[in-house]
Amino acid sequence: MKQQDPNVAGQARKLNAQMLGKLLVIAVMMFGFGYALVPVYRMICEITGINLLTPKDSMLAPPPNNSQIDKTRTITVEFDANAHGPWRFRPTVNSMQVHPGEMAQVVYEVVNTQARSIDAQAIPSYAPQQAGAHFKKVECFCFKQQTLSPNEAKQMPVVFFIDPALPKDVKTITVSYTFFEIGGSAKKEI
Repeated sequence: MKQQDPNVAGQARKLNAQMLGKLLVIAVMMFGFGYALVPVYRMICEITGINLLTPKDSMLAPPPNNSQIDKTRTITVEFDANAHGPWRFRPTVNSMQVHPGEMAQVVYEVVNTQARSIDAQAIPSYAPQQAGAHFKKVECFCFKQQTLSPNEAKQMPVVFFIDPALPKDVKTITVSYTFFEIGGSAKKEI
């Protein structure tokens, strides 16, 4: 076996120690750079006015009012339910007063009175007919098919607002949902 020169081995250790030192300095600098990015990012965002999550004055100023709500008008919305099938179906309130542009919610209840599962869906209608284009549903059970288990009761919300462009002469809107069975036949139980 060949012996290494002690000068070469010592020089290799010295080079390895220098490389380790350089790598440690680079690692510390990378950590420091990453740590410094957060305040630098915040400062850049404040200077440019972009990506402000909480402006400095937000705690002092009251939240802005929704300027799209027409508080000078009140619309009476009447709710109706028609059941074409073996269930009870009704709104929890018969009517409510809303301002155009104001978000509101009504809940409809349905109870399957049968000992079998039923697939059903609701279709809305509006009176006067021109009001249908101004009755904007944000969430509605009528958007999808409902499956009711035997003797199941469900509460189904309708979240809506009245478009402020509703003609001024319309003071009352009647919203009627017809809830009907899809397929018209009983599901076969296995």
